[in-house]
Amino acid sequence: MTTTITLSKPLTWQEVALVAQGARLDLAAETAERIVHGRKIVDALVKNEVKGYGINTGVGALCDVVIDKVRQSTLSHNILMSHACGVGEPLGREETRAIMVAQVNNFAHGASGVRIEIVDALIALLNQDCIPVVPGRGSVGYLSHAAHIGLVLTGHGYAIKDGVRISGAQACEQIGVSPIKLQAKEGLSLVNGTPCATGLSCIALARMAQLLDWADMGAAMSSENLGCQIAAFSEAALDLRKSDGLKEVGRTLRSCLENSPMLSVNAGKRTQDPLSVRAVPHVHGAARDMFVQVGETLQRELESVTDNPTVSGTPDKPEVHSQAHAVGAALALSLDSLGIAAAEMAMISERRIDRLVNPMVSGLPAFLVPESGVCSGFMIAQYTAVSLVSENRRFASAASLDGGITSALQEDMLTHATPSALKLLSILGNLAMVLGIELLAAAQAYDLQAPEAPPAHKTGNIYRAIRKAIPAYRDDRPMHEDFDAILTFMKTYPINQELG
Repeated sequence: MTTTITLSKPLTWQEVALVAQGARLDLAAETAERIVHGRKIVDALVKNEVKGYGINTGVGALCDVVIDKVRQSTLSHNILMSHACGVGEPLGREETRAIMVAQVNNFAHGASGVRIEIVDALIALLNQDCIPVVPGRGSVGYLSHAAHIGLVLTGHGYAIKDGVRISGAQACEQIGVSPIKLQAKEGLSLVNGTPCATGLSCIALARMAQLLDWADMGAAMSSENLGCQIAAFSEAALDLRKSDGLKEVGRTLRSCLENSPMLSVNAGKRTQDPLSVRAVPHVHGAARDMFVQVGETLQRELESVTDNPTVSGTPDKPEVHSQAHAVGAALALSLDSLGIAAAEMAMISERRIDRLVNPMVSGLPAFLVPESGVCSGFMIAQYTAVSLVSENRRFASAASLDGGITSALQEDMLTHATPSALKLLSILGNLAMVLGIELLAAAQAYDLQAPEAPPAHKTGNIYRAIRKAIPAYRDDRPMHEDFDAILTFMKTYPINQELG
């Protein structure tokens, strides 16, 4: 049964992610009333010839060019056409859906002044899974991605329905609406605000939430194989440092490694472990703390109006406000920080992979195969992890500092929130693969351990589940097939239930 999310108040980032993944979206009656009220205010502004940016003026550096009533519809149409200049491969289904949900959420505040028909058409596209084709590159913040979505509402552009590329006109027919002729302000509202960055951020957080759990489990499995000194994860030791994330990771590690026969054998053999093992609560915990902070910033974004201009008042006393709410500085800064945290998690995971495959420190056969020499085993898998960690290091540079000058000095600084979100998604994709390699290496290490000292209950469960899905590696098949399989396993296995 498909989940339905009803938009009566600002959505949570978790709800945006659910709709992006395929849940239905409905408007509550009171939300529809807010949208209708906002449109009446725009109509009053037009009727009374109150000057408003993008309503009866040009946009960007043309903001002082007054547009008469006859041409305001043409202005909206032209904004959409001129702004639809994205390039490159299209965004994925989930990414595009996330942007659309965030657009609807932004319009639902009632301060944008678009007609209810536009919101209903966006929801119809979502609920019938008819997804606009949105080129992924060419945006410094918003504008181009959103414009390609808006094209479809007007019968232009392209969409994907049931795996088939169709025209915007065909998409409108498929969802049972006529192509929309835009009215005053609607073209600007369709390309404006932070829904692009906000929507993409919601699915980034949803993906990272799962990866945080897999990172903890992978670290537990590697640490167990490496004979860690579990006392470093004790509650008494970790309570001395103030961090909710650190404490959560510590609890997870203690739970996963509880009563481990493997660790009992190694207890007291070392004074302390290397940092890639000993500092797991500190690194993973810091990432969890950052995750919570970014979630709070993202929720504020969803609860904010990010259109420019905004409208308020009543049809009798309409007001229009030109401001900079479409600038997503807080979001860009947060996403850049979370990208660094995710990149660091991949870095520490790769260091644990290296320790597992290195016979000088693991106590296991070189590269986790008994027939080393004839077989290379996990030698090059670790190379792959190094490559992805290095790529993340490049991605982790701050997009929010890129700056830029556009629109003839009118928009003379840029915060790049959407690029920040896109590169975070790339970092998370690499993190997922590095963690997958660690899980495969840890499972292979368990294969080589003495049978009289088995793993703990929870780590053993994951080991057996991996082995049920993916057999031990013997240089008998291309390793990339195992990489694909472990990513599928990570997406489908209920790791949150395992961790409790």
